[in-house]
Formats: sequence, structure tokens, C-alpha cells
Amino acid sequence: MSEYLLEMKNICKSFPGVKALQNVNFQLKAGEIHALLGENGAGKSTLIKVLGGIYIPEEGEIYIGGEKKNIDGVNAARDNGISIIHQELVLVPHMTVAENIFLGREPMGSFGVDTRKMAAEAQKMLDRFDLGIKSTSEIYDLSIAQQQMVEIVKAISFNCKILVMDEPTSSISDREVEQLFEIMRNLAKQGVGIIYISHKMSELNEVCDRVTVLRDGTYVGTRVVAETPRDELIAMMVGRELSNYYTRDHVKNTPVFFKCEHIDDGKKHHKRVNDVSFEVRKGEIVGFAGLVGAGRSETMHCIFGLTRGSKGTVTLDGQQLNIHSPVDAMNAGISLVPENRKVEGLYHIQSVAFNSTIEVLHEFINNLMVNSKRETEITQEYIDKMHTKTPSHEQSVTNLSGGNQQKVMIGRWLATHPKLLILDEPTRGVDVGAKAEIYEIMNELTKQGVSIIMISSELPEIINMADRVYVMYDGRITGCIDYEDVSQEAIMKLATLETAGGKNA
Repeated sequence: MSEYLLEMKNICKSFPGVKALQNVNFQLKAGEIHALLGENGAGKSTLIKVLGGIYIPEEGEIYIGGEKKNIDGVNAARDNGISIIHQELVLVPHMTVAENIFLGREPMGSFGVDTRKMAAEAQKMLDRFDLGIKSTSEIYDLSIAQQQMVEIVKAISFNCKILVMDEPTSSISDREVEQLFEIMRNLAKQGVGIIYISHKMSELNEVCDRVTVLRDGTYVGTRVVAETPRDELIAMMVGRELSNYYTRDHVKNTPVFFKCEHIDDGKKHHKRVNDVSFEVRKGEIVGFAGLVGAGRSETMHCIFGLTRGSKGTVTLDGQQLNIHSPVDAMNAGISLVPENRKVEGLYHIQSVAFNSTIEVLHEFINNLMVNSKRETEITQEYIDKMHTKTPSHEQSVTNLSGGNQQKVMIGRWLATHPKLLILDEPTRGVDVGAKAEIYEIMNELTKQGVSIIMISSELPEIINMADRVYVMYDGRITGCIDYEDVSQEAIMKLATLETAGGKNA
């Protein structure tokens, strides 16, 4: 009997212009939580898709419990006890929790699907993890964290032995993260082997036993988490030491450049933005912190003209703006890089060039005449600026890794030469090397006089990059902290309690 639950040996996989995996090895023990680390484009997702039967490798072998297996499709993976929870959740929103868990294998009664039995069986599974979720609830009504828990329950309902979790904490609060970790530990105690993909280095020590690092589609090494310093792991990932991870030349007391007063989403019910006022100075990075659902993104949507019926006064460089649509905001020099690149950001079937230049068509199209040379120049400028890894300008953006997609999206909005840049979770799903590059670009932009609003759920990012931090709770601003006084404790105090009665500090 093999000591490993899973062994992947010498896995090779290529795509046009890209060697995604070259002789990659990976080993997982039963009852182990094993982290898979690497920069965007390192091959993590490709390796997982090979394991899940989505991709067929050109070379290599997969062993489960010491037996060689032919994983030639999704059903073959499932039959071998492999379940994958992808970063983008794939539940059906207008079906119940029970219907999602049993989708395609519903228990049948005399008159079709036995809905009562299905709901009872699903509830039993949910109660096992004390989730407080009703099996009869619609997925649409659940939070992202609750939907993730349903995905886990669904995966376990197939009696999985190997569970893969891709960036499971990217959209959930700290309290929900702890609940997720507790479920993972319980599953590991029951002998389930868990492969855990995350860019949050701080999570490794909390929940992982070992870590395997990939770089540029090759296997770098495997380490015991408790015995390996974080700097060593970063050096393994990026092939170099990242001595200056956060790049920020703080500014103080520059002139006020952007001012928002009494921003309100105009809704009578389910109000998410309630009398929000704040200001941004010239060349400043202003951080917006708060728990999931605090109203940070919704506030920016109001400012950018995305929320119909919203109210409030917006002033840029001394001039009051009338923003009724995103076009009005862009014409005024405001750009918004949205939180959800999949839904709100990218044209997935289009090329890198299309996605890079769609907001600046006027620069190379004149009276239906296309200046292809200029289009190529703009595309290349922002590929270089963002250090985007792509085999060509014509590569479909959907074939890029998540982090490289994010770089294309940020580059697209930089091409508009904004005066105010709003970045909503700019480094979500982005590796440490790419994060350092994005921070450097943000710092350079502020030196050129661009003002930046950054929404982030990663407190170290907020603490190290922001000149001032506004904290939101339940649709209101509860305080503003200067970079000299900012700390995790100070932010969390304001993020969990309406200490300032909804007024600016």
C-alpha cells in the first residue's frame, strides 16, 4: 500500500504557444491539507484541471492509493473520489440548496423526484457541519461564504477522498474563514486529502501541513509548512527575493482633489449606502476597509454612475460633476476597475488586444479607419507596464491565468489616463510577484499626480499602501485613520461597530 493517497508523476500539458506543465510531480497524503503555491501562470489551475479530468495531459501518470488511474474525463475523476471546488462557484442560483446538492442524481419516488426526501437528506449533511443553512433555501439568497459551504457539502456527498479548493477564502470574511478552516480540519481528520490553492501566505500556517511550489509550469519543491520561512517560499515562487514587497512613498496634506458628500443609493429597502462623505487628496491612495457587505463597492458604484437613483454631490478638482452613467464618470477622468473581473470586467471570448484597448478606441479608429499599428502599440505598452504573461496579443483573454487577466483589466483602465482611479480588490487572486508589481504601478501613478481609491479586504495591503483609511460598517463610514496610526486592531474596531454614529471621524 502506497503511503500517498495521490501521486501525479511527470505531468506534461501544452497549449498553443505555452508549455503549461513540464514534468510536474505532486503527492498528497490521506488526512493532509497540502497547499499548492505559485505565481499566476505557474500551472496550478492546469494541474488541478488535469486531476479533475478537464484536461488530458500529453504525458504523465496519476496514481490513487498506489493504483494507476486513467482520469480521462470529469466522471472518471468523480468515480475516483476527486472533487474540485473552483474559484468561480458553479451552483444554480434559482434552485434550492438541496436541488443543487443532488443535481443530476435526485432521489426518485412514485411520482417523480422525491423532494421531501431530497430536502431531508441534504439537511442532514448541512447539520453535520453546523452551518445554519436550510436545505430549502434558494442559492440566490445565500451569501458567497454560505454558497461555498454548500459546494463543500455537495463535494462530500459524492464520498470524495480528494478535495481540491481553489482560492476558497477570496470573497469571505475572517469569521467565515475560521469556520471554513474548521470544516477542513474535520474533513482531514476523517482521512480526506485536501489540496488548497491560495495566494494568502498568512493562511498557510493556520491550516496547511505541507506546501508544493510550482513556477513557470515546473515543479520547484515541497516543504513542511511549519519548518519553512515565508521568505523562502516567496523566493521559490518568484525565483528571486522580494525585498520590497510593498512600494509606497506616503504623501500627507496635499490639496483635496476629489470630494464626495452625502452619497446615498436612494433605496428605501435593503439600503447599502447611507449618507457617505469622504475626500481624496492629490496623489493619495485612500483605502476603504470593512467587512464583506459593508457597502464599499456599492458606494463606488454610486459614484461611477452604476446605481440608478443614487444621490449626493461629487466634486473633482474643484468642479461639481453630474454623473448619471459610467460614460459621464469616464469623461470626467474617473476609472473603475471592478471587483469581479469575470462578471463585470472582461470580454472573455475576445483577445488580449481587444480587452486592452476597448476603452480607448478613439485613439486608433478614425472615421471607421483602423490604425492597427497604434492599436498594437497601446496593447504592448500595457502588457509591458503590467508585466502580463501572454503568448500573443491575439490570445483569448479567457486562456490567461486569473492574475494575468487582472493585469489586462487594470492596464485597460490605465490606458484611459485617469485622474482618479478606483481599484476594487485590485490583487484578489493575484500572486505575490504580481502583487508587488501592482503596488509599484500604484505608487508610480500617485507620483504622476493620479489619486487612487483602493477597496481591499486584505488588511496588510490597506495598512501598507494607503495614506488614509476610511472604514465602513452597514453602509456608513465609521471612521478615518491616518497611515501613521493605522493598525489591524484600529480597523477592526471600526469595521465591527458603528462607533462614530455614521459620521466621518
